[in-house]
Amino acid sequence: MLAHVGDKCLTVIQKTDKTDTNDPSSVLLPRRLQELTLQENSTVGLGECERLERLSIAMPPQRRKRVEVVEEPKSNSKRQRMHNNSRKSSRNVEILDDTFSQKKCNLFFSEYADPNDPDVITPESMEKFCEDIGVEPENVVMLVLAWKMDAKQMGFFTRTEWLRGLSDLECDSLEKIRNKIDYLRSLLNEPIVFKNIYRYAYDFARDREQRSMDMETAKAMLQLLLGRSWHMYGSFHQFLEQQTRYRVINKDQWCNILEFSRTILADLSNYDEDGAWPVLLDEFVEWYKTKHNFPNLKTSTEY
Repeated sequence: MLAHVGDKCLTVIQKTDKTDTNDPSSVLLPRRLQELTLQENSTVGLGECERLERLSIAMPPQRRKRVEVVEEPKSNSKRQRMHNNSRKSSRNVEILDDTFSQKKCNLFFSEYADPNDPDVITPESMEKFCEDIGVEPENVVMLVLAWKMDAKQMGFFTRTEWLRGLSDLECDSLEKIRNKIDYLRSLLNEPIVFKNIYRYAYDFARDREQRSMDMETAKAMLQLLLGRSWHMYGSFHQFLEQQTRYRVINKDQWCNILEFSRTILADLSNYDEDGAWPVLLDEFVEWYKTKHNFPNLKTSTEY
């Protein structure tokens, strides 16, 4: 007989009488009956299961919502570590980019070296170099750069001088030199450094074959170094233009012009006529007083 227990299909076969084991038909009959019963039950069971399966597809069971637990501290910590590592990596790249290379500096020099003399940059190549860094050849920055290199002759840089100066500045490319221009100019604001540059300029600018600097070169260099900072420079330049006695400036005169420009007031009230100033400056003071109608003047001197 068939019975339904819960949602499952069960087949129960009850035997109502004893089976005669001696009668073959009595053995085959229960087996046949069992097979038919199982076949019928299977058909019924499969139909029921198909129906339930279709029902389950049409009405799927509700799933529980998964609650995602976001561990913010760990996530943020991991993200922060990744960010920090990225920043460290960027800093490392910057450090590598900023590292000075002697080899690159040598190659940089070779770009401007004279083809006939690979260890010297000549005035023609110097103009190209100045153009590339965006500075005029007459700009005082070029004088400061030459001072850094301890260059011996105006308009020329040797390979040794180049490497000495640019190693100190840690520059091995045009971009790095451009970035140093403001720094080079700022050195002129430091009194001791300016004094060293001023004294260096005398030997740098004068003719190698002369012990003194010719007057035209002296006026140009004074304009470059003192033209904007010395309040009496305009008058001194005019005096040099008008005087006929001096055709050169010696080193003692050159150094004392700087001291005069730094210490003597515009009204000359602190100028000592009996001091150890060169005659050139004594004559300038007398000329200046005459020009500006100072009282109690001595008799004029031949200028």
